[in-house]
Amino acid sequence: MAIEFPPLPFPVDSLEPSISKRTLEFHHGKHHKNYVTKLNELIANTPLDSKDLLTIVQESQKTLQSVFNNAAQAWNHDFYWHCLTPGGLERLSEEFSIQINKNFGSLEEFKNQFNESAKKLFGSGWTWLVCDEEGKLSIMNTKDADNPIVHGLSPLLTCDVWEHAYYLDYQNERPSYLKNFWNIIDWSFVEKNWREAHQHLIEDENSHPELTSQRLNPDQHIIH
Repeated sequence: MAIEFPPLPFPVDSLEPSISKRTLEFHHGKHHKNYVTKLNELIANTPLDSKDLLTIVQESQKTLQSVFNNAAQAWNHDFYWHCLTPGGLERLSEEFSIQINKNFGSLEEFKNQFNESAKKLFGSGWTWLVCDEEGKLSIMNTKDADNPIVHGLSPLLTCDVWEHAYYLDYQNERPSYLKNFWNIIDWSFVEKNWREAHQHLIEDENSHPELTSQRLNPDQHIIH
């Protein structure tokens, strides 16, 4: 079963001026497509060729670096495209806004912290908003193709900071790319990811009530 190369979830020219049609033609039409093509070559006639993309990412991470690199990049890019929408949609529910404020102070402060993290990432990689198994939100950077899922975290939002994501539009000015990134975020997708992660947390607690008591025990992680 070959991994399919997914289309963009929006017209190729619809993110301008934040991201140009020319950048998307190269980024999606060449870079993303090449990861999918290379992945299918690598998994052909192997046990992985019947697996879905996320399973391939998870199963290749420790032992099949070339497969992992291409599979994770294919997954990361598809996730990134769905974080974006023409004109942006910045309508957060009260419930999700409370979580943003609780973890970062405010939405603007979150954006500032996210940008600072992305600016400091040396070389190529991704900056993410993630949710851990206790429901805490945080910002993390991953190098190259690395992905939060293989670290037990749920990705909510990502920004591609490989140079091919922005060089045609911004040259080496990553901060300018990051500034305009916020104009095209689909917050409904980000919040959907948070709700799914939150629901899994509730289901885990219902299935394993001892987890709840552990989280409520403030002395659990204290070393005396």
